[in-house]
Amino acid sequence: MDCQQIIDLGKEHVMHTYARLPMALVEGSGSWVWDSEGNKYLDFVTGLAVTSLGHSHPEIVAVIREQAAKMLHSSNLYWIPNQVKLAEMLTANSFADKAFFCNSGAEANEGAIKLARKYAKEHYGAHKYKIVSLKNSFHGRTLAALAATGQPKYHKGFEPLPPGFAYVEMDNIEELNAVVDENTAAVFVEPIQGEGGVNPVSPEFMQKIKELCDRNQALLVLDEVQCGLGRTGRLFAHEWLDVKPDIMTLAKALGNGVPIGAVLATDKVAASFRPGDHASTFGGNHLSTAVACKVLEIMTAPGFLSEVEAKGKYFQSKLQDLAVKHGFEGRVRGLGLMVGLPVGEKGPDIVNNCCEQGLLINCVGGTTLRFLPPLTVSKEEIDQALEILDKAFKL
Repeated sequence: MDCQQIIDLGKEHVMHTYARLPMALVEGSGSWVWDSEGNKYLDFVTGLAVTSLGHSHPEIVAVIREQAAKMLHSSNLYWIPNQVKLAEMLTANSFADKAFFCNSGAEANEGAIKLARKYAKEHYGAHKYKIVSLKNSFHGRTLAALAATGQPKYHKGFEPLPPGFAYVEMDNIEELNAVVDENTAAVFVEPIQGEGGVNPVSPEFMQKIKELCDRNQALLVLDEVQCGLGRTGRLFAHEWLDVKPDIMTLAKALGNGVPIGAVLATDKVAASFRPGDHASTFGGNHLSTAVACKVLEIMTAPGFLSEVEAKGKYFQSKLQDLAVKHGFEGRVRGLGLMVGLPVGEKGPDIVNNCCEQGLLINCVGGTTLRFLPPLTVSKEEIDQALEILDKAFKL
């Protein structure tokens, strides 16, 4: 089928939940993808921070083939060796003692909400149920994750949302003090807000959140679905903030394209989940955990994360030079290879122009360009992207 046939059939049979670009991607290799018409693009979206090791990574392809020939799925009624190995790898490289596996970031956040409330009620009583998150946050599309999302535009049409959620402005200490109280079960924070515009939480504000959590016997839950797993130049973004959470959620890059999510927690908190409290039919199956083990093996290899950090600094510095050159008032923000640049109302037009030149980026909130290149991107590929952006910024 050519592109137009794909689009026409899609409009007829696929629910209209995305404002899709008029293109169909059919192949990828490393930092590059090709559409159904044979056009080649440098991919600085990576499936929204999913294919962080690039497309068709040979080691991951080999794992998929090998595991598919053995077993794809058996249910969590039985022990799954790859799942146990993955849990061991994740806990060995984080604050956590236990892991629960699911299929997506939204599911991971749902699980974290349930775990936080179960823990709070078991230890402190029925009054302790409130979940506090930041305004402009994004935690997923399921109802509870949507309720935790601090952006009213995502709530419209789905009310009434589950009760017991509250929101505070980033860096507003006074509002934080007023909202986090004895009824708070947990505070949810993205160390870097992704859909909200690539907004890093300051170390000072994170420390204040942690202080209030401790004072009110509330759990600190970090949503690292987008910013975690090497994206910032460290395995987890909160490592830049000198804070340890009680629960952390992961997904996206963990499977490099194979759906998987995870909830990590300390032993004390994880103990509140008992058989029957939570489950996921496909969660942590043989295929997804085999792939995730390989992803972690690659990301934790010596030198990998330091290279991501160095490439991130290079890209951010050069991008800021372009922003100044073209008169954009906003400054580049982010960490590592999770980068945002405010460009005002030109955002969507710049995205479209870049696409025409062979570079895929996206725009969040209509005004901020978001860049999520593969962590394996080369300096030469970054330079190619910058050349395209230089032309697009002239719009």
